[in-house]
Amino acid sequence: MATFTFFEDGDTVDSIERVFTSAWSGGTNDLGTDNSFHTSSTQYDITSATSSGAFYLDVYHKAVTNDDAEVQFSIAYGNRLGSGSLDFATGAGSEGFSAAKAVYSQYRNLVFGGDETQDFSFDGYVADNIFVINVNRARYKHALRMGNLEFNLSGDSNVLHLTDDSVTVSGSANAIRAGVGREFNIVSGSGGERLGTSNTYVTDSGSYGYVYPDAGFMILNGDALNVGASSLGINLALATGSNAAGDNPEKLFDALKDGDKFILDGQEDIASKFYFVRAKNTEFNYTTNDSFTQDDGTLNLDSMIDNPQTYITTVGLYNDNQDLLAVAKMSQPLPKDFTKEALIKVKLDY
Repeated sequence: MATFTFFEDGDTVDSIERVFTSAWSGGTNDLGTDNSFHTSSTQYDITSATSSGAFYLDVYHKAVTNDDAEVQFSIAYGNRLGSGSLDFATGAGSEGFSAAKAVYSQYRNLVFGGDETQDFSFDGYVADNIFVINVNRARYKHALRMGNLEFNLSGDSNVLHLTDDSVTVSGSANAIRAGVGREFNIVSGSGGERLGTSNTYVTDSGSYGYVYPDAGFMILNGDALNVGASSLGINLALATGSNAAGDNPEKLFDALKDGDKFILDGQEDIASKFYFVRAKNTEFNYTTNDSFTQDDGTLNLDSMIDNPQTYITTVGLYNDNQDLLAVAKMSQPLPKDFTKEALIKVKLDY
């Protein structure tokens, strides 16, 4: 009676299935639907240079008074020179050391692998002001889905319809950054297709930004967004004074909320391993079940001596030490005798 059977070459297959689901809580495809942008006055406190609100603004899908309100993404403002937020300290030599500069430096280190000589360049234009939209880690699983990212920014009687350019470039990333993975451009358009032939829409201010789908965040060119509608911006009226709480994250929040559209899917790669369990005609025709044998090992029914019949109900997967690692249950018992062979496919997801 066969008890353990080793898998042979070709009996196992590895597979990866890519699954896409809405990134937003509740399965909402478009966070802009029903005005689903909410903030917390407790979290967004910018009166102190070191409060959480000085660094980022959390955005929820419901009012925070709801017990099930969850953070969807955060907005951070960075300034290359440290302007636009309160300095951490006062006195000589402390000017410009602020939350805005810390945010700029943090994401510069992430994107450029710690190279502090690099600055964010948008199609050749080095911007002093950047915004970061950082999607909550629980929202997007393994990565952001490219090709369906769409969001609107509204201001100065103008609406920017923005997307990634992954379809335009046939999935070929603008760059691969060591710390954050793939980099795509944020462009005017929809469904991953760029409108026009250039990434630069704002003269002398560069492109609108970049998206890093493997790391779950976007870097927006604050300088380009800050120009007026006639120059294809939305006139955010950024506050860039020294040692001053500029409230800039809320200005981008208002532009997103007024734009009334934010579509984003998360991507999850499910690794699976298929085991093809083969029960040949001479195998697994006897069992140690009490109903089949007596205590001394003889069969309970003489008719089973030459023509035994069993039912396969469970498949156990063991390691080389014969330790049980996984159990697969059949949907219904599978009859087995010397005239039958069985092929059972077992799938394990990781």
